[in-house]
Amino acid sequence: MLIKNFNNNLILADRAKLAKTFMSRLKGLMFRKELDEGEGLILMPCNMVHTFGMRFPLDVVFISRDNTIVHTIQNLQPNRVSPMVKTAVRVLELPAGTISRTNTKEGDQLFIN
Repeated sequence: MLIKNFNNNLILADRAKLAKTFMSRLKGLMFRKELDEGEGLILMPCNMVHTFGMRFPLDVVFISRDNTIVHTIQNLQPNRVSPMVKTAVRVLELPAGTISRTNTKEGDQLFIN
C-alpha cells in the first residue's frame, strides 16, 4: 500500500502492509529484525499499540476515520506501550525517523491506497 501525506506531498511508505485480523494485529512487527525505509504496517481497527517482542524502535502515526493524523509518537522504543488515542481508528507503524524526515504532524491528511 502507498501512504502519502497530502499536506506536503511526501510519501511515508510505499510498501505498507495491512493487518486487520486479530492475529495479524497481535503479531504486528514482532520477530522482525528491522523495518526498511518505505515499509510500514497499518493496524486496523486500532487506537493503541505495544512494542513488546520488538527489536527496534518505531515511529507511530494514529489516524482518524477521515485519514487525519490525530497523534504521533517518534522513536517508540521496544517493550513500551503507547497511550490510547480515542479518536484513532487505525495506526501506521513506520521506521524510526520517518515522521521527522517527512515533516509529518498532527492535523495532516493522509492518502492511503
